[in-house]
Amino acid sequence: MLLCALLALLVGASSGVFGSEAATGLAANLRDALFEKVQTYSFGNIDKFSTAGLVTRMTTDVTNVQNAFQMVLIIATRAPITLVASIVMCVLISPSLSVVFFVAMVALGFALIYIMLKTMPMFGNVFRRYDDLNASVQENVTAIRVVKAFVREDHESEKFRHAANELHDLFVGAESLLAWNNPVMMCSMYGCIIALSWFGAHSILAGEITTGELTSLLGYVMGILMSLMMLTMVFVMISMSSASGQRIIEVLDEVPEITSPENALTEVPDGSITFDHVTFSYRSTGTGEPTLDDLNFAIRSGETIGILGGTGSGKSTLVSLISRLYDVTEGAVLVGGNDVRAYDTEVLRDAVAVVLQQNTLFSGTILDNLRWGNEHATLEECQRACRAACADEFIERFPDGYATMIDQGGTNVSGGQRQRLCIARALLKHPRVLILDDSTSAVDTATDASIQRAFAEQIPDTTKLIISQRVSSFGACDRILVLDSGSVSAFGTEEELLATNQIYRDVYEAQNKSGSEADFDEPGAAYDPMSQRNDPAFADELR
Repeated sequence: MLLCALLALLVGASSGVFGSEAATGLAANLRDALFEKVQTYSFGNIDKFSTAGLVTRMTTDVTNVQNAFQMVLIIATRAPITLVASIVMCVLISPSLSVVFFVAMVALGFALIYIMLKTMPMFGNVFRRYDDLNASVQENVTAIRVVKAFVREDHESEKFRHAANELHDLFVGAESLLAWNNPVMMCSMYGCIIALSWFGAHSILAGEITTGELTSLLGYVMGILMSLMMLTMVFVMISMSSASGQRIIEVLDEVPEITSPENALTEVPDGSITFDHVTFSYRSTGTGEPTLDDLNFAIRSGETIGILGGTGSGKSTLVSLISRLYDVTEGAVLVGGNDVRAYDTEVLRDAVAVVLQQNTLFSGTILDNLRWGNEHATLEECQRACRAACADEFIERFPDGYATMIDQGGTNVSGGQRQRLCIARALLKHPRVLILDDSTSAVDTATDASIQRAFAEQIPDTTKLIISQRVSSFGACDRILVLDSGSVSAFGTEEELLATNQIYRDVYEAQNKSGSEADFDEPGAAYDPMSQRNDPAFADELR
């Protein structure tokens, strides 16, 4: 017995170690699989799952599955063996008295199934509330400067408290129902002991069993009931983790909307762009109204095209279709003479460099961030790209130069500096098409003009699309595309638009009436009053 006890201790300790290793390995594999899956998503897939929801699935949900899996490994293998062995011994001693265990087990099984069926949907709601809670935290931390600037700490605290209280109420409801598991288990255990003592005593008096056999039965019944208690603990964990497992499966089973076709094209011949009767609607909005409606135009390779339009006119959506961040609803987008859906997605996106409105830098050095455009770029290539983007002048003022550390999100550089670094990063890709989505709104007009000149000199064969609210940004453009509510209002040279298009003429006159004052219409736009110091009309207006 002593040797058996020592062996049980050794095996029990080993099971804990190996069970923990297996469970943490499962969690690591799940997180890797989730992250890899998310990397394959198109924007449409990501829109389906909120950012906070994906974070919750990779953290809280995976941890729940990990804990349940570890408990299953350690307990759900040991307890059934003990349970079956004890039941066999009870049947061998007294088949008639063993009926007590089977009745108790059936009653307990029905109770546990009922509890699980009730709690599993409730835990599903709980974890959806976790998404809301994480979204509140993420939004608050990301916009903490705005929160403090508008003294909205109390409002944000109340919003978080409301989300936390909703989560609390749902958790209490689920846990309250789950708490019935222990009383049901205890009732079954003591009911078995009482019934066994009562019927066992009568069997002893009738000479059917001995006192020693009844004592053995009581010992085995304790083994049976302890095994059942451990199994109920597993059922509790499974109830909690099943909802998490379903949420993880949703992410893993999601089919990316945009994938590379078989025998995909692996080279983009040139930077020509054609929109062939393109219509596009966002599926996530559910309105059914097209964001872009029957766009039909062509851009020659190497052209510089300005894109102008009011808020919500579809400018950013239009350029997102070129790099196939979304797929068109109707029609086709052609790059290099081929439908973008015929290309390998990585090849296409390497050939189309996009500097989005939301300029993002990552923690690391300036050089690390620049090499996102080309991980093999030399220092000289990075410096050349920074000169083209007019970023070299402020980088050289930093004590550490290109080794200067950038905080997460680029919070330790200004908006204009961040924009220029992102432009330089895009230039390092040596793209066929370069898209600047309002990416110079935070730089002054002189710097904007310098960037345009550098583009004309250094990347003349690259097609350049410049989205801006400032007509001064279109000085180097061959043609200008004017969008109005998702449709093409006009497409031509500046002279043609001034003569024929009322929208462009109104914007042009408004911005040239008093210099760049209309730039204030665009959030984050820069206004340089010194640029007008030699303007006589401006001087008269000041007087």
